[in-house]
Amino acid sequence: MRVLARQRFASLRDRISGFNASRSLVLDIFWFIVVAAAAVFATWKIIAFVATGVGWDDVIDAVKLGMFTLIRVVVLIAVASLIWVPIGVEIGLRPRWAEKIQPLAQFLAAFPANLLFPVFVVAIVQFALNPDIWLSPLIILGTQWYILFNVIAGTMAYPNDFREAAANFRMRGWQWWRQVMLPGIFPYFVTGAITAAGGAWNASIVAEAVSWGDTKITAQGLGAYIAENTAAGDYPKIVLGIAVMSLLVTALNRLVWRPLYVYAEDRLRLD
Repeated sequence: MRVLARQRFASLRDRISGFNASRSLVLDIFWFIVVAAAAVFATWKIIAFVATGVGWDDVIDAVKLGMFTLIRVVVLIAVASLIWVPIGVEIGLRPRWAEKIQPLAQFLAAFPANLLFPVFVVAIVQFALNPDIWLSPLIILGTQWYILFNVIAGTMAYPNDFREAAANFRMRGWQWWRQVMLPGIFPYFVTGAITAAGGAWNASIVAEAVSWGDTKITAQGLGAYIAENTAAGDYPKIVLGIAVMSLLVTALNRLVWRPLYVYAEDRLRLD
């Protein structure tokens, strides 16, 4: 009798489990349909609104300007990485330094970039510099510190046993960087670079078109496009610029950052 009761209970439990799984699948499908329908409706409304004030030439111009900003962001992240990864590793290897430098870096991360606009405007006008190049540092000014934060954290979290093993095998120079430290901090670096890149896209709106008094300097880019149309109150072009920026950010995340993050999680985890 007990065996029969156990069998019936197991059968009932399997039926309930299967019912819950089926219900969960149905709810997931329903939710996906609702989200997809909402996305299609929102996209249609955006296209209909933008079409009232822009043409295909405006779309092409926005995409071209988006490419300028994309190149600017990628180059700036690469340059910031070359600068701050070695410095972050050196700081992370010395906990006393990290305790003193991290608060300073946090202060610099919160430092408003617009306070430096007069300096850049005066320098660009005085020395006839190219705004497309010399306004670029304003984009990365407040976001580069995320790379430093995460590299320091990754270095401090690196297992001491691995460091001692590398020292015992006398691994130095580029071999030490390539086989020991860079793989260990890579997941942290990717996290910092993703955050820095996202902040750089937002900063481009105020950094690609700066002014001081009656002097206004503009760099070619999607950020300046959005800023200028915001000042002019041209809402269709504002929406177009934001839509192009969102598409570029999403494409960059899908094609670059997400594969790097997956690679870091799957191949370079030390635990």
